[in-house]
Amino acid sequence: MSTRSGIGYDSHRLAAGRRLVLGGVEIEGAELGLEGHSDADVLTHAVVDALLGAAGLGDIGQHFPDTDKRYRDADSADLLSEVCSFLEDHAWTIVHIDATVVCERPTLGPYRDRMRTCLAATAGLRPLEVNVKFTTGEGMGFVGRGEGIGALAVATVERAQ
Repeated sequence: MSTRSGIGYDSHRLAAGRRLVLGGVEIEGAELGLEGHSDADVLTHAVVDALLGAAGLGDIGQHFPDTDKRYRDADSADLLSEVCSFLEDHAWTIVHIDATVVCERPTLGPYRDRMRTCLAATAGLRPLEVNVKFTTGEGMGFVGRGEGIGALAVATVERAQ
């Protein structure tokens, strides 16, 4: 077996009039959503980049450029699904995903299991093979000032020799 890991990162500004979607789950009652070409789901975007990086198959911007109208308001879970199929076409199997969302508010703990379940189902994994964590910016930087949300992800993939 060949085992590799990749890292993904994404961040988007918070904006009025947008839904807040993280890990494929809409955060109910959020005052602000994330601004972006697609649904701006930073958690799913970080996972996509981690998977592509682990397999050595580029990054999210190469596969889903924000200059392409097809991806305007795209559901990031659909993009993740496409990437999972792409990895499978290249003989990679996803083993594990670990991700962290960095935001000041809203409190995301109540959504953790739904995010894990959604990401796992989309990636063809069991929920225990996907870990989602949350932290804050402790009042520092763009996250701490409440200007945006960031996410980091690490993905592990395997390929039979």
